[in-house]
Amino acid sequence: MMRRASPVLLSALVLGGLVTTVPLGDVLEAQEQPRPRVDETRYTQAERYLAWHADNLVYGDAVVPGWMAGGNRFWYRNQTPEGAEFVVVDAARGSRGLLFDRDRLAAAMSLAADTSFVGHKLPFRTFEFGDGSNEGVIEFEANKKGFSCDIRAYTCMVGDTFPDDDGFVTSPDGTLEAFIHEHDLWVRTVESGDSTRLTTDGEELWEYGIQAARPGQIIAGTVQRPVLQWSPDSRRIAVQRMDERNVGTFPLYSSTHVRPKAYEYPYPIPSDSVIPRFDVHVVGVEDGSNVRVQLEPQPYLTFTAAGMRDSTWVTVKWKEGGERLYLTHATRGAKSISLYEADLATGEATPIVGDTLATHVELNLDIVGGNPNWDVVNGGQDVLWFSERDGWAHLYRFGPDGALKNRVTSGPWTFGEILHVDEASDRIWFTARGREEDRLPMFRQLYAVNLDGTGLTLLAGDDGDHTVSPTPDGRWFVDAYSRPDVPPVSVLRDRSGRVVMELETADVSALEEMGWSPPRVFEYKARDGVTSVWGLMYTPSDFDSARAYPVVEYIYPGPFIGSVGTWNFGGSAQGLGRRGDQDALAELGFVVLQMDHLGTSLRSKAMLDHYWGNMGDNGIPDHVAALRQLGARHDFLDLDRVGIYGHSGGGFASTDAILRYPDIYKVAVSTAGNHDNRTYHAAYAEKYQGLFTQDTVKGTHSYQNQVNASLAENLQGKLFLMTGDMDDNVHPAMTIQVADALIKANKSFDFLILPNRAHGLNEPYVVRRRWDYFVEHLLGATPPRDFRITRPEG
Repeated sequence: MMRRASPVLLSALVLGGLVTTVPLGDVLEAQEQPRPRVDETRYTQAERYLAWHADNLVYGDAVVPGWMAGGNRFWYRNQTPEGAEFVVVDAARGSRGLLFDRDRLAAAMSLAADTSFVGHKLPFRTFEFGDGSNEGVIEFEANKKGFSCDIRAYTCMVGDTFPDDDGFVTSPDGTLEAFIHEHDLWVRTVESGDSTRLTTDGEELWEYGIQAARPGQIIAGTVQRPVLQWSPDSRRIAVQRMDERNVGTFPLYSSTHVRPKAYEYPYPIPSDSVIPRFDVHVVGVEDGSNVRVQLEPQPYLTFTAAGMRDSTWVTVKWKEGGERLYLTHATRGAKSISLYEADLATGEATPIVGDTLATHVELNLDIVGGNPNWDVVNGGQDVLWFSERDGWAHLYRFGPDGALKNRVTSGPWTFGEILHVDEASDRIWFTARGREEDRLPMFRQLYAVNLDGTGLTLLAGDDGDHTVSPTPDGRWFVDAYSRPDVPPVSVLRDRSGRVVMELETADVSALEEMGWSPPRVFEYKARDGVTSVWGLMYTPSDFDSARAYPVVEYIYPGPFIGSVGTWNFGGSAQGLGRRGDQDALAELGFVVLQMDHLGTSLRSKAMLDHYWGNMGDNGIPDHVAALRQLGARHDFLDLDRVGIYGHSGGGFASTDAILRYPDIYKVAVSTAGNHDNRTYHAAYAEKYQGLFTQDTVKGTHSYQNQVNASLAENLQGKLFLMTGDMDDNVHPAMTIQVADALIKANKSFDFLILPNRAHGLNEPYVVRRRWDYFVEHLLGATPPRDFRITRPEG
């Protein structure tokens, strides 16, 4: 029998001038102290809180109306404990009922498809009306088949999936469809399908209605919806023509095939002299005339990959039945935006009103999904224009000559969005924030005001953030209001704000039964010690205030939206939100925070512009101030163990945080970050960092203050970088540049490239790896090995 060898001497240490040695066995014994393990059941409980599971346990959630013919009828999908139902409301009659009998529809689907369906689990969430009556036939896809079902006779036909009709835009009279083919604008008749080519000079990278497809669109076979607007009389089409010729390109490289495949696509960056620019053309449907609006081609200021509205959709408005065309025109970096009227015969553009600001101009603070706040009413005699010229977002009224008639709104609060203008009464219905002193300044409220600025009236005073959808004729308003900590109530209001029908009151008892509780709303003072800012705090279901919990921050720096996102129940980026996992992460044993900061939208212009030109700020000094204030309030926060994570802009900010504040942030998980906006899309980077300039003598440039790679020497904690190798929005080069700098600085870090992934990365594997990283390096525990998170199908 062999004797165990004596421990080998590990190292020599100098102690008081004497050299001593440490037995390797002693060191190994110290290293082998067992770490606590997080049980798999804890991960299972956390998984139940992920949005794709938890959302299905919110019954009577906020109503999202789908408008029907006639303008006063709408339908919506409503989740109940017994499954989903489809509800139809007639606002004028004050009636609410089921759009169809779900059990009879399931039986008809089963008979047609030779597959079993059940009424409380219908495999679709939305549909299109198929017969033009908006009553009888609905069309939808389920189980990779296309269904067309008569919901009066309860019969269905089933076939292949429906062709993607996004490429066609139907005329107001319903007789024609406009589409793009071989770079040009065409129309076809709905009845026969006969096609007519309206333009003949379109070419690759200088196309009517569409842009060069990105790799993700090519791989997915996505059909681009043409960027155009029909005139109300169906005689003309205003269409974008985008010029991407000579724009620099980015490559992407897909490596999961036997023969790897390369893609290349136009992608402008701030240092480029040539960027995409577009003209607006007015094309006659009957005579084929093509009139270019006589303005300098304007830069493409928004981009599809960010989910924002496309430029021409929100740039052009037809008026007077199609006899007048108005459009906005912007400069690079959005420093100036002006409104023009175009002569339909000559294309001559007459300026009316505009704004020029030192930073950038906005036409709606709800940048994602919000429509620009301008309109021309009363036969062109009144021009409504949104402006932040006095430091607050408000609405102004001008004459057709650009002379100011009056301010429509004013004061230290922000105008939200024009919902409806009634020209007969000269009254406007709109949303606004911050006017009511007993409400959080981020909450939208519903108001009405006269065009001359008199008669301002609060129409919906319930405490919460109001998501308001007007009927097409503006007679009724669907109002879903909630707070991050209070579930939504959905009602139907008339023009006076009176509730004429209660639609849904959300029920979250099923969530509460499994231990869930809403986030706590807290207030803190920003870095200036004066400005009040708010955030959300999430705690585990077995929270014990006598314990000390590590802290994890979720961050999205904006500037166009803050870390909390929309301040309602389940708003984007929060709690039960459509993309967040804050509840789930807290359940693993953390206190999770989301905080807005200076540089966040929805309030004053000064607050929004706080770090304009210095995107490396990312609002993080405010987060540090908040941590210190919260730590003084709550003993259960362990500020020696603080982590941070975020995606996209949040990936940029979370890496920035651990590199600039290594004494505060010990662990960071950063996915798909735009770590150096010199490599990001010019439309975004120039808007918030400014136009790119450089001093070739000094070797400096105007984007130096936001380059994460330049901070690599500062890394002290644990950093996990992730990116998708097919991200055509935030190119993987930006993450790889940070990795390269960290390697050159001899820093240890973790790095994951996800094959064939685009920008989203909201998938189970990424969520699990993020959880594991915080559990291991912040909680100091061992996660269950390779826990599998399952996302529901559909």
